[in-house]
Amino acid sequence: MDLDGTLVKTDLLLESLLSLLRHSPLCLFLLLFWLFKGRARLKREIARRVRLDPALLPYRTDLLEHLRLEHAKGRSLVLATASDRRLAQQVADHLRIFDSVLASDGSTTLSGECKRERLVKQFGERGFDYAANESRDLIAMRSSARKGIVVNPNQQLMRAVARRAEFESVLEDRRASLGEYLSALRPQQWLKNVLIFIPVFAASSFLEPAMMGKALLAFMAFCCCASGGYVFNDLLDLAADRHHPKKRLRPFASGRLPLFYGLAMVPALVVLSCVLALLVSRLFVGIVLIYFAMTFTYSLYLKKIVLLDVLILASIYTLRIFAGSEAVGIRPSVWLLGFSMLLFTSLAFVKRYGELVVMRSVDGDQATARSYELSDAELLASKGTASGYAAVLVLALYISSGAAKALYGRHELIWLLCPLLFYWLGYIWLVAHRGKMRDEPLVFMLRDGTSRILILLMLGTALLAV
Repeated sequence: MDLDGTLVKTDLLLESLLSLLRHSPLCLFLLLFWLFKGRARLKREIARRVRLDPALLPYRTDLLEHLRLEHAKGRSLVLATASDRRLAQQVADHLRIFDSVLASDGSTTLSGECKRERLVKQFGERGFDYAANESRDLIAMRSSARKGIVVNPNQQLMRAVARRAEFESVLEDRRASLGEYLSALRPQQWLKNVLIFIPVFAASSFLEPAMMGKALLAFMAFCCCASGGYVFNDLLDLAADRHHPKKRLRPFASGRLPLFYGLAMVPALVVLSCVLALLVSRLFVGIVLIYFAMTFTYSLYLKKIVLLDVLILASIYTLRIFAGSEAVGIRPSVWLLGFSMLLFTSLAFVKRYGELVVMRSVDGDQATARSYELSDAELLASKGTASGYAAVLVLALYISSGAAKALYGRHELIWLLCPLLFYWLGYIWLVAHRGKMRDEPLVFMLRDGTSRILILLMLGTALLAV
């Protein structure tokens, strides 16, 4: 039985590499040195430094059940994989159905012809059946295996192996749809990038085509860059996502999409975002790269630091507003930047608080979310509500200032924003307290009926005040 892509829907080399980068980012500089000594050495060095949780891996449940039945009948099962023996043994110890494990040992990679020779040496010609999902291994077994079992085959693979030996397909998963590939980019999170347009609307310049065109290009650039950051974050968070009741269904955590797709998409999306940013201005390219550097650093390291992670999230939100100002050539208002920093600090706190409450239903009193413990929930709530209400205060001070009177013809109407925003902040904190905040606050706002009504009322009030 092969392991990668066969018994599990993922690749343990990539899984362990991503785990290593998450816990020891500086090891990135050692990868080329290890690879220079051979692929088997690379796998061994990575495996020595990480420990995957085999209980959380995305197994092919139908195939695993079939193997359990065969094991119960007394049939000998052998795990034969190109993964390092340390990782393969962890899987075998967890499943307890394999009689032995054959794997890469740090000097030899057990794949293809090498694997065939090892199996023939141990079991003899035609002395074993072999199950895998790659044509390289299956074709290597064509003259030695009694029968080949093709797992999750495609038409090209079946044509390649059918001409060479007796094969059968025991499991065929539904192929990932285009929608599932696109969902990995988290398009629902693009809503956050609407913040790019706030400076245009705040300056009442939304009827100027040139400004709106620049803002639209900036929006598209940030969407591509944000998706690259989300994909990278999902790749690093595989273990945590699989432990979460909802996030375990994400494309990479569930094994629906291959990890190499994500690793290829990250640089492609960043390059595309830079090309779009260049159409705005050279300075805007720098802002996009700063944004990606912040999200990259956050995913890799900063999100592990309590409180600092909240400030970084709020800064990333505020950076979108600053980027929108630079894209259209409008000097950002200190009132707007101060208000947004306080508001998004509150939303970042409610995100962490909501995660803790949700995880309490999974892990009980031992629940954690990121680096926060359940006992921190009360502190997060107090800080978050204080930040939100401070944002309302800043808004009130702005309305009473000369800046608002000069910009809005009926600035008295803007006072209605204060009670509306006050109510919305209280509402989302109440939702989070009840354990129903299962999305990020801005995504929740889009899906929640009460939030949509309040946001429309606030937008309508601002437009009437112009």
